[in-house]
Amino acid sequence: MSTPLPGPVNWKWKALRAAVHVRRHPWLFALLGFVAGIASFLLVDRQQDTAGLIAVLMLAGWLWLLLEDPIRRLISLIPGVDLPPPLVRFTTQLIHQESFFFALPFFAITTTWTSVQALFTVMIGAAGLISIIDPVYHGWLTRHRWLYLAYHCLALSTILLTALPIILHLSTWESYIVTAVLTLTLALPSLAQAVPLGGALRLVGMAGVLTVLAATAWYGRVAVPPATLWLTESTISHLVDQDDMEPGRSLEGATASAVLERGLYAYTAIRAPRGLHETVYHEWVHNGRVYDRIPLEVTGGREAGYRAWSHKLRFPPNPEGIWHVRVKTGSDQMIGQISFRVRD
Repeated sequence: MSTPLPGPVNWKWKALRAAVHVRRHPWLFALLGFVAGIASFLLVDRQQDTAGLIAVLMLAGWLWLLLEDPIRRLISLIPGVDLPPPLVRFTTQLIHQESFFFALPFFAITTTWTSVQALFTVMIGAAGLISIIDPVYHGWLTRHRWLYLAYHCLALSTILLTALPIILHLSTWESYIVTAVLTLTLALPSLAQAVPLGGALRLVGMAGVLTVLAATAWYGRVAVPPATLWLTESTISHLVDQDDMEPGRSLEGATASAVLERGLYAYTAIRAPRGLHETVYHEWVHNGRVYDRIPLEVTGGREAGYRAWSHKLRFPPNPEGIWHVRVKTGSDQMIGQISFRVRD
């Protein structure tokens, strides 16, 4: 008959066995995160509290990563008890899996696939796949400190961009600013270890890297889809019934004479989380030139999307050609686009 292991040793042994068992099914937590993302996505309008709770649970895992060292030190004060490093690393991997796969349904729906946003969403999907392939995650990613730091920041950013509008009702622009500031701030400890310099040179090196990261976040915002805003309906028409808030006949094109005489309406329905209030813009673009940028107030909570429109009356003397109405947030993140042709 086998002799039971001492209490602390037995606990660590069970924890390690559980980790080994879960690692045999690396897709399990990724699947749970993906299902949680879809559930939150479907509930974001009808059951705001439930969607918010799911988002909070996803964010809660990051408290472990932020407090990992203090928690380990605190537990080490208990005689004979500590957290095995493999268990800690595995927990971090699970949080990465849940973060990417929770956010993926939101970004997949809100991406304008004909724009540069497609690259960002494909990157999120690739990062999620890396998190469930152990030879790549442990055998390659974690051995490159700079790459692992970027991966870690990307995971945190995706979960914040998705969760903040749902939980705190922050606008897309506010969520982006908060996410950028928090991510850069929380990256400082890892960044300090990654910069292979000493003394004042380390401070200079960290300042330089932070400047590059901040500039990347600022100029790269146009490639990031607004995770909780997307078009449910869009059309170009000569009229809008303002009582029923419905557009007239949809136009794929119009004659120059009709456009100059009657103008055009760009009608959009934008779906957003309940409780969210945001200013979006209709940009009327022709041959790469923005002719108008019209602000519209959007309120979340309507399942079919918040209905709003802009009416353009003034066109250039020769309006022929392809026009685009780009629907954007205040941070220039594209929600969608309507294209039409003006004929002779």
